[in-house]
Amino acid sequence: MLDGSGKVGPCCDHKVSKLFEYCISSDGAFVIYLKDRANEIYKKVEDQKSTRGRNQDALLAACLYIACRQEDKPRTVKEICSVANGATKKEIGRAKEYIVKQLEAEKGQSVEMGTIHAGDFMRRFCSNLGMTNQVVKAAQEAVQKSEEFDIRRSPVSIAAAVIYIITQLSDEKKLLRDISIATGVAEGTIRNSTRISIPISQG
Repeated sequence: MLDGSGKVGPCCDHKVSKLFEYCISSDGAFVIYLKDRANEIYKKVEDQKSTRGRNQDALLAACLYIACRQEDKPRTVKEICSVANGATKKEIGRAKEYIVKQLEAEKGQSVEMGTIHAGDFMRRFCSNLGMTNQVVKAAQEAVQKSEEFDIRRSPVSIAAAVIYIITQLSDEKKLLRDISIATGVAEGTIRNSTRISIPISQG
């Protein structure tokens, strides 16, 4: 909500801050501009007076999701959802679509969301799994190699599959279940995505 000065009110700012703190802790970097960008997006949507009756937690989470995308610090909807004060993945997805539609109507042009690559998630996912630098480097090189091929999977699924493949080839084997938890990708999806082992093994 906006206060009398036209700024984002303390309640919503606090909620954005909690989401923002998650992004800092999971990335290990101080990126205050993400919070500012999320607040800026929220204010633009709030100014249009069309958010009444909508799930504010979902809107705030969606604003942060969009901000992360636009600033090349992408988070998955599932990651945002895990700290979104009860807002579901579906609610955040709908809120994201609504916000983008409102911003496009305001600007009269499409909203640039940034391109997501599998490599964007590698360092964070590998850190979640406690992988050593040597194996992390191998995973990053493998995912970079995979981008040379037309792999019709989501970037997050590719990242998870690469991690699974590389850890199985190393002395740091990880359980599929643990990789699924660390990446938010279903075990079955990771299994189906491991066909990228063919282009990786050719590298």
